[in-house]
Amino acid sequence: MEFRQIQYFICLFEEGSVTRAARRLNIVQPALSMQIARLEDELGQQLFERSQQGMQPTSAARQMYRLFLPILRDFTHAREQVLRKDGELHGHVNIGIIASVAQGVLSDAVEEFTTQHPKVTLTVTDGYSATLADRVAGGELDAAFINKPRRPLALNLEHVVDEDMVLVTGADHHQHLPASVPLRDVIALDLALPTRKHGLRLILESFAQAEDIDLTPVFEFDSIVSIIKLVERTRFVTLLPRVAISNRVQRGRLKCHEVVSPRLIRQIARVTHPRRALSAEASAFVALLSEHMRRLDTSQQSSKSSKK
Repeated sequence: MEFRQIQYFICLFEEGSVTRAARRLNIVQPALSMQIARLEDELGQQLFERSQQGMQPTSAARQMYRLFLPILRDFTHAREQVLRKDGELHGHVNIGIIASVAQGVLSDAVEEFTTQHPKVTLTVTDGYSATLADRVAGGELDAAFINKPRRPLALNLEHVVDEDMVLVTGADHHQHLPASVPLRDVIALDLALPTRKHGLRLILESFAQAEDIDLTPVFEFDSIVSIIKLVERTRFVTLLPRVAISNRVQRGRLKCHEVVSPRLIRQIARVTHPRRALSAEASAFVALLSEHMRRLDTSQQSSKSSKK
């Protein structure tokens, strides 16, 4: 088995098309097909099924992809380190982040990072905490920022920041609500919440259950953006982390109210693979994004204190 064959296999698996994979590898299609056929002969297993939808990976191919993708990434990172001569960071970084965090800090962090390290490229994927953690474990992501899980993971986990979750209303909401609202009073309002796929919903329900409160939203959405837009324009309210709505609060489009009895807190953690060290460029971006989260939280806490 040649390393070149592994590179070709990974590319074909990800592209799902001989045409696209050959274009990405900058080779002719017959050369790619020949190397994949040799690999299948050597392994004694079919790796792809040809169909009208393209090249469909078999179960053997999916297992091979999970095993070889981390090795290929490690080799690529090592090669970049050896070839680096100018002291600048090079390479590519794959990061996962839950949507409620991306809403508040991602654009500023990316802008600062690309200014500091113009030769590094980024892929940022949003998703649910469990999905992102699985992708880190499978080698598809270098690191991910997720809601801190209640159960231990087979990953390195580092606490980043604690965030308040607040009651959010439109700027012109018809009810005059106090600055602080007990959680038990929130359930009398027209609630729109994330679905149970979201770590946020699980966090909210754990607080509610501890107080013997039944959260019964009128609407449930997978999309945080959809919830925010609904709340901006209607009588509906929601419960979200401050970071997810801070920009819209500053622009006067939303209002937020502290939730008390109990105070709602969600913990953000970053996860990495225990057997794969982060590249220098991935470490730099992870550190910068973490700093932006902490900086925003400190700013919000200071603003909250000044209003008291």
